[in-house]
Amino acid sequence: MDDPFVLVLYYSRGGATAAMAQQVGRGVELVPGVGARLRTVPPVSADCEQRADDIPASGPVYCELDDLRDCTGLVLGSPTRFGNMAAPLKYFLDQTSSLWLSGAMIDKPAGVFTSTSSLHGGQESTLLSMLLPLLHHGMLIAGLPYSEPGLMRTHSGGTPYGASHWAGESNERDLDETEAALCRALGSRVARLAAGRGA
Repeated sequence: MDDPFVLVLYYSRGGATAAMAQQVGRGVELVPGVGARLRTVPPVSADCEQRADDIPASGPVYCELDDLRDCTGLVLGSPTRFGNMAAPLKYFLDQTSSLWLSGAMIDKPAGVFTSTSSLHGGQESTLLSMLLPLLHHGMLIAGLPYSEPGLMRTHSGGTPYGASHWAGESNERDLDETEAALCRALGSRVARLAAGRGA
């Protein structure tokens, strides 16, 4: 049997969400016996003739349904698009009906993270939008508890619904240490739950 892993599945356009995914993965791997598997999804296009390459030019490979089926936990990430998750991630999740029908995701722990260009650009509504399909899959939702001191210190990102980041209007703002720490905390929490070690 393969070693247990938490799937860190995300879409990133400007790199901020990818940077968060790296921190979430680092948090997962702080938990002994649990690995992190980073995966992404291809962009979507209004041009029906356009097709993405099977393997991205850089970064993690594209997620497959088997990655979801085989994971012991999931952390889902997306930039904010008008207070909602980005279309490529939603499109991918819309293809998971077979997992829903089989109940493959039931009782697996899950968390979410997002990056926004503006400080009040829909961080919490985007996180909630990502939680909805996970609830339909019967997953167990793991947010960030207020025992994480960063939730009370942050001036930019971090919510009880999941990790968040304020990237700035031109995506010029890197993750600050509080945001990065909350990403790691989220990854560790999901990994501990996936390993049966509690929150």
